[in-house]
Amino acid sequence: MRAKKQNGPAELDSLLSALGHKFQRPALLETALTHSSLAAESSSVATAGKDNEQLEFVGDAVLGLLVAEALYMRFPALTEGELTRMRALLVSRSHLGEVAETLTLGNYLRLGRGEEQSGGRQKRALLSNALEAVIAAMYLDGGLPPARAFVEQHVIAPKIEELSIAVTEGARFGGAIGDYKSALQEFLQARGKGQPKYTVVEESGPDHKKRFRVQVQLREQTEAPAEAEGRTKKEAQQAAARVAYERLLAADV
Repeated sequence: MRAKKQNGPAELDSLLSALGHKFQRPALLETALTHSSLAAESSSVATAGKDNEQLEFVGDAVLGLLVAEALYMRFPALTEGELTRMRALLVSRSHLGEVAETLTLGNYLRLGRGEEQSGGRQKRALLSNALEAVIAAMYLDGGLPPARAFVEQHVIAPKIEELSIAVTEGARFGGAIGDYKSALQEFLQARGKGQPKYTVVEESGPDHKKRFRVQVQLREQTEAPAEAEGRTKKEAQQAAARVAYERLLAADV
């Protein structure tokens, strides 16, 4: 695919290198990178009606299988509930969006004019959906091995240290792995310290690339409230909860 002079998708050489897979059916990857906005606007018979939504459906299932398999092999002592929470963290829109950004996947997307103008190449939801579609394309083209290698390297490896730490902390105090809001709430309740209170103290950035700063206040707090940023309110709350939770763990030694 050739790069367009303005606002078009980039050539695929760098992406193919990152994927680590040579496609026997390149059309699968092209479809995986085609957003429904382009398919809806296209007058081309070859493009009209072809987008990545069906591949996204397949990719969601393939990703779930591969992540479940990897977690089962790495953490054999964990319960089903703990493994489920870890999988939820790894397949979350937030994490998949981060992976897609690291791969600069947005540069390769084929978007309609309206989506292009509204900043579609930076939208986390759109990027995470496209990433699932790309995983499906790899699976349908080459089977599980290339999809597994990609998921292991780009989806699981960046989070494995954090997950291992979460397992250790969870063993110490039954915390919800990867869910710091729940872990913080359980920690406080066990010590009769009430509920944490989350407040959005700042919003910044354009609509398609918002940033939220959240503060979490605790009863009987003797230091400044924990604060953190995120691309969504939920993400910022989790980040702030993590800061507060880790402070409490350190003080509870």
